[in-house]
Amino acid sequence: MSAIAAALGVSAATVSNALSGKGRVSPELAEKIRTKAAELGYVPSLTARALRTGRSGVLGLVLPNIGNPLFPQIAQAIENAAADAGYGVLIADSRGNNNMQTLAIQRLMERQVDGIVVVPRFGTRIGDLGCPVAVIDSPSTPGNTVSSDHWQGGQLVADHLAGLGHRNFVLIGANPQSNVQNDRIGGMKSRLPKDARVEVVWIEKIEAVSGPGCPLGLMDKIERGFTAFAASNDLHALRAVTELQRAGIRIPDQASVVGFDDLAWSSVVSPAITTVRQDMAAIAEIAVNALLAVIDQENAEIPEAGGIAIAQHDRVPMTLVARQTSGRPAIFNSQGNTIKGEIR
Repeated sequence: MSAIAAALGVSAATVSNALSGKGRVSPELAEKIRTKAAELGYVPSLTARALRTGRSGVLGLVLPNIGNPLFPQIAQAIENAAADAGYGVLIADSRGNNNMQTLAIQRLMERQVDGIVVVPRFGTRIGDLGCPVAVIDSPSTPGNTVSSDHWQGGQLVADHLAGLGHRNFVLIGANPQSNVQNDRIGGMKSRLPKDARVEVVWIEKIEAVSGPGCPLGLMDKIERGFTAFAASNDLHALRAVTELQRAGIRIPDQASVVGFDDLAWSSVVSPAITTVRQDMAAIAEIAVNALLAVIDQENAEIPEAGGIAIAQHDRVPMTLVARQTSGRPAIFNSQGNTIKGEIR
């Protein structure tokens, strides 16, 4: 900074004001200073800035499982929103473990992040951490800042399948302790027709008895007349599609399958999966803005409660994307051939 000042015959304070956008520096002089800074390869010291301002310019992000294809999408959206606001992001993985989640948060705080965005492991609550926090989970989660409207997303699934003529539904979730999955399945149940027949399958309960990766017993459901299989995410939907196809069931002719989250591969597998899409960009923007409002303490409309940033608009609508795994249920003869025009 001193070299820039000496080259242009101005003070170091003028250079600092021009590069930070503060103080009274004419546009012409500010442009000269920026040009000279670029020529000299000037890079601002974030450590020095942190000492001066008390802020690191970095946000923390805690994810429950980076190996899950959904969470890199969230990470990318948060990084984009933070970068637009002039912040960097440090990412930590809680690995689906409560103790690791606590440790991940502690490590981020040790690195003096200005605030933390947490996508919590199911069944956990994020309390007062002593720094601003934004929580992305479900509207039913205590302290939630913003999330997709998972209940509304479930209603979209039920409306879609019922509109195709289905009346026999299997709802597939992984863990009944998950607020997100409970909201999605609850939303489905709330919009099923009055004459509908419904059963809920929890994958972890089945695997606890039969082992990881075991069949979910979906052929038994087919034999008992169920035609619609609605999963709480695309991974479970793909598992349902694979199990049914291996048993010789044609999709969507003999069974319809719908998932959630519109993962990157959902549109390219065969058949392409009908799913419900989250607006990740909107969720990330609300979470980051709520967090920065608490950090800056400039927006009285977003209160701080126990160190948690609370956004006013905490539900972002979801969108159904109809693809190849959902269709009208048909009646089949004993040879497995479709009797066209007849609906189960």
